[in-house]
Amino acid sequence: MKFPKSVNKYCPRCNTYTKHTVSHYHAGQRRTLAEGQRRYERKLKGYGSTPKPKQKRFAKVNKKVTLVFTCTKCGYKTVRSLGRMKKVELV
Repeated sequence: MKFPKSVNKYCPRCNTYTKHTVSHYHAGQRRTLAEGQRRYERKLKGYGSTPKPKQKRFAKVNKKVTLVFTCTKCGYKTVRSLGRMKKVELV
């Protein structure tokens, strides 16, 4: 799917329709001292090294695509999921 690099979209902070730049969402680095991460690492310790069995059959072929819209006026960011698709091209 081809998606434009800039879109005219409503900004809740500016309270008007402004131009937004579009980019792909990338997950940030995990916090190693977060409780969930420490619990997960504790689970991985020992001989087994995997907390759950590896999935043998994959029902889902594609990942869900998430886009980040950044307001050019105030820099406010909104995130929108497009659903599952093989490829998203920002044109």
